[in-house]
Amino acid sequence: MNKPSNPSRLAENFDAPLHGIRIIDLSTVVMGPYASQILGEYGADIIKIEAPSGDSTREIGPSRAKGMAALFLGVNRNKRSVVLDLKTQKGREALMALVSTADVFMHNMRPEKLAGLGLGPEVLRACNTRLVFAELVGFSSRGPYAGQPAYDDVIQGLAGMAALMEMQSGTPRYLPTTVADKVGSLYAVNAILAAVIKRNRTGVGSTVEVPMFESVVSFGLVEHMHGAQFDAPSMPIGYRRALMPTRRPYATLDGYLCIMPYTDAHWQAFLRETDDEEALLDTRFATIADRTHHIEALYERLEAHIRKRSTADWLEVCRRLDIPAARMNRLEELQDDPHLKAVGHFVRVADHEMGALVFPANPVRFDKWQSVPEIPPRLGEDTQAVLEDAGVFLAVAIVDGRLVA
Repeated sequence: MNKPSNPSRLAENFDAPLHGIRIIDLSTVVMGPYASQILGEYGADIIKIEAPSGDSTREIGPSRAKGMAALFLGVNRNKRSVVLDLKTQKGREALMALVSTADVFMHNMRPEKLAGLGLGPEVLRACNTRLVFAELVGFSSRGPYAGQPAYDDVIQGLAGMAALMEMQSGTPRYLPTTVADKVGSLYAVNAILAAVIKRNRTGVGSTVEVPMFESVVSFGLVEHMHGAQFDAPSMPIGYRRALMPTRRPYATLDGYLCIMPYTDAHWQAFLRETDDEEALLDTRFATIADRTHHIEALYERLEAHIRKRSTADWLEVCRRLDIPAARMNRLEELQDDPHLKAVGHFVRVADHEMGALVFPANPVRFDKWQSVPEIPPRLGEDTQAVLEDAGVFLAVAIVDGRLVA
């Protein structure tokens, strides 16, 4: 496909694995934008299409500039922003022109709403037969939940995440992170990359459906399918060790320790170190299979031993015995973690209006190349350059401090 020269305010990384891949991103909030951010960090040219009002996350969280709130900054790095009003004929025509230059089109609108605009997969793939059309939806189109609205709390509850918390603590709770959105994002990244590989092999694009609900169910059941893995289960669903209330960071004399004795050698070394002869001789703890059946009793002993020494003492012991362990970091301590500092995981980027911004880097390295976080775009700031590059000339204007096409 002959693509435009693609002038961009973002640094062009020829060593990036997705350099030369163009993705039109019509997604909002977290699931889609986080997926496209990862693809942008891998070097793809991400053109974020926004309505004149902008992505709602532009207003969520603290902000030092209009439309640049913290949540938006967290999932929209390494992109360009184009404002199009898709309710207008000119806006839809401009989008089609961009689609003709793209490798991937992704969205998280309800499919029937997108089809109602005349922008369904059949239309876009007829315009560009090599296009990967990725639909990030709440539920598979094949089931009775198809088309229902899906937000993180709803999916966490429906997919069993809140029930896992109930099984551990006695109270249904959501995980205190947007796990459903982010798990869906990671499935979307994998699916889009797989579809691009298939397109490169066959020369023909495809339509990819990534449902959040089913993705989170699969993710949660990796270990928790447990006895239900078998047609006539002899044990209940749920991985016992992970569900124990005693599975948590353990209090030391001066902090908390995250410790994970796992193998027979780990446990024998730990119990010898603590002079726990009773546990060493207890057949309930002899093998990994035995420990799995009696893990709560073993964790209670572990917790009692840990509280008798300082965190530093235990870290020295665990290094000596080769037992996996670490201090518990609080969120505000992560930037001072010696390992994260050594690898440069937190990157400071200067912005002319907001000052210094701190971003966690994409952790993946390709040979010696690693992505550098780019400041997310102001609303519509790339509209004119991107559209003109695609041969589209629309009048633009500033409305309420925003660029609108």
